[in-house]
Amino acid sequence: MIVEERFITYINSLDKGNTDFLNQLERQALQDNVPIIRREMQSLLKVLIAIKQPETILEVGTAVGFSTILMGEYGRTDCQITTIEKYEKRIPIAQENFKKAGMEDKITLLEGDALEIMQELKEPYDFIFMDAAKGQYINFLPDCLRLLKVGGVLVSDNVLQDGDIIESRFAVARRNRTIHSRMREYLYTLKNHEQLSTAILPLGDGVTISTRIK
Repeated sequence: MIVEERFITYINSLDKGNTDFLNQLERQALQDNVPIIRREMQSLLKVLIAIKQPETILEVGTAVGFSTILMGEYGRTDCQITTIEKYEKRIPIAQENFKKAGMEDKITLLEGDALEIMQELKEPYDFIFMDAAKGQYINFLPDCLRLLKVGGVLVSDNVLQDGDIIESRFAVARRNRTIHSRMREYLYTLKNHEQLSTAILPLGDGVTISTRIK
């Protein structure tokens, strides 16, 4: 945990929640141990969507469709969302949730490896939300830049690895060292890329907000 739990509990206690369907979907996901975005990340995402009002959104990492539906609920009514998921068992669950939410017409789910799929995409996007395999973020970045409009927003979730990101590579468990070094490379690249302006926030498990400036 990167922020004291009491602060998180207090901040989340002020939140008015989401729609009934999203609240129900969140409870079910937590019960089934499906990772979804944390409450504080939900609040931030809703605000960013409200500010940006994107017409086109690309999401990398669907899971059961919670964040997809959240962006659909709180974005503009004519917004089109493309979301990518590789894990076969979750794809039919997400598709069913999109139907229940009445969003089949605004959400397109692409099945398969995100790196391969993104290379085939052509449409520029106003908003990209990254919440997939953390060790792949650095590999996704070239296509994110190619697909993101100037003035567009790239949001990447879970970038601080429960605080491990500030530790020496040798202080991290051996099994996590590759992800640790790749995430450090990703954060450095975001902060120093000439086409991006980026903020790193210690919210949830860490989030970056980048905008393409040229």
